[in-house]
Amino acid sequence: MNILSTLRKSRTSVAVASAALLALTLTACGDDSGGGGEASAVPEGITLVKSDKLTVCTHLPYKPFQFKEGGKVVGFDVDLLDLLAKQFKVELDVVDIEWAQITSGAAFKAKKCDVGMGAMTITPERQQAIGISTPYMDATQVLLVKADSGIKSLADLKGKKIGVQADTTGKTYAEKNAAANGYTVITFPDLSIQANNVKSGRVDAAINDNGVLYDFVKANPETAVTAEFDTGEQYGFALDKTDPSSVKLLAELDKVLTKAKSEGTYNEIFKKWFGVEPKK
Repeated sequence: MNILSTLRKSRTSVAVASAALLALTLTACGDDSGGGGEASAVPEGITLVKSDKLTVCTHLPYKPFQFKEGGKVVGFDVDLLDLLAKQFKVELDVVDIEWAQITSGAAFKAKKCDVGMGAMTITPERQQAIGISTPYMDATQVLLVKADSGIKSLADLKGKKIGVQADTTGKTYAEKNAAANGYTVITFPDLSIQANNVKSGRVDAAINDNGVLYDFVKANPETAVTAEFDTGEQYGFALDKTDPSSVKLLAELDKVLTKAKSEGTYNEIFKKWFGVEPKK
């Protein structure tokens, strides 16, 4: 073999090696770019229903907590859980199902989702069935009526009909006070149907959470909230309480919520959806 041939082979080997090194460098750069190919940062011990998504179950609509806008689900709860999705470097995927599947824990047992959202009041019964995050918002029940109805309290509903939403604390509150005030309880499957039946006159009033009914009144000035009931409620997010992966996921979610409040991110999201800063 002559010297010229040896030099040619050496140059070829160097070129191949350089090309391979460049390819590896570009691949590594691509992993750190934060683009679509970015690897997730899900902590060890947590297995998501879909590896590249944080899957969240809810029952739509429940504006301004979660509702569809331009084909996309948006809202206060959505933005809070998106903080967790971003920390994990995965997408947030929302699944619309029956509310009872979330509060009973059936949705988690069936691996339909990782977390449940929906301005869910923390109750002893729900704590028995599911894992619940640290409280992220205070709430109460309110009375929705037509603005010109003259109805100011539950006592004014004697002989009338009051609408409630299935599987909610508002339904529980209305039923507990029905006998004392002489009204009939009519159950609806979701908030939108419930509130619009007040507008149409099918029912004379409705009870639901303050956040959603005050939001409804803003868009429907022919209605009004005329009473608040101090129920001392707090909202939490739902998870499976028995699965080790979900227990670790709950711990991560609690950390994210605590951090959001301490750094002011929570206040920004709250003002975005409610127009005011949260009460101290």
